[in-house]
Amino acid sequence: MRLLDLQAVDTAMAQLRHRRANLPEHAQLAKLEAEREKASAALVEAETRVSDLEIAQRQAEADLEPVRERRRRNQERVDNGSVPDAKALSSLVDEIQHLGRRISDLEDAELELMEQLEAAVADRDKLAAQDAELAERTKEVAARRDDLVAGLDSQLADQSTRRDAVTVDLPQPLLASYDKLRAGHGGVGAAELRNRRCTGCQLEVNAADLRTFAAAAEDDVLRCEECGRILIRTINSGL
Repeated sequence: MRLLDLQAVDTAMAQLRHRRANLPEHAQLAKLEAEREKASAALVEAETRVSDLEIAQRQAEADLEPVRERRRRNQERVDNGSVPDAKALSSLVDEIQHLGRRISDLEDAELELMEQLEAAVADRDKLAAQDAELAERTKEVAARRDDLVAGLDSQLADQSTRRDAVTVDLPQPLLASYDKLRAGHGGVGAAELRNRRCTGCQLEVNAADLRTFAAAAEDDVLRCEECGRILIRTINSGL
C-alpha cells in the first residue's frame, strides 16, 4: 500500500515536471527571442545605413564648399573689375557659369542624400521602437515564466519531501524493483488491482491469475502478467 502512495507522489512529480517543461511561456519566449534577433539585425543595418548617409552628406557638403568659394572669388574679380583683359574676363565668366552648374548638381545630390537620410532615420527609429517593444514583452513573459517555474519548483520540493517520507521504511530491494519498473513503464511501476483489472495496463486479469493473487500472502510482491508492473491488492480488487 505504501507503493501506491509512492506511485501517487511520483505521478504528481512527473506531471509537475511535464508542466514545467511545457509552459506556454517557453514557446512564447522562443518566438519573441527569434523576433528580437531578427529585429536587432534589421536595426543594426538601419543604423549602419544612417551612419553611411551621414558620412556621405558631410562629404557632399565638403565637396560643395571649395566650389562655392571658387565661384565667390571669381565673381568678386568680375564685379570689382580686376580682370581688364576681355578674353580673360570672358573665360572667367564662362568658368563662373560652369561652377554654377557644378554647384547645382552637387546641391541636388546633397538634397537627395538628405532625403535618403531622413527616410533612413525614420526607418531606424521605427525599428528601434519595435526592438524596445519586443524587449519589454520578452521581459514580461520571462518574469511570468520565472514565477510559474518557481511555483512548480516549490511544489516539486514539497512532493520530494513527501517521497522521502513514504520511502523511508520501504525495503530497498522492493524500492529498487519499483524504480526500475517505473523507468521502463512510462513512470508507473506499481498499480492497484481494481475490480480484477490492472490499473497500469487497464487489462482484466484472467481467472487463474486472480486465484493465485487471492491465495498469495499479504506481503507477497505480485506482478501483472501482462505489463509486469507490481500489483497492489486492495479491498476493491474483487478477489
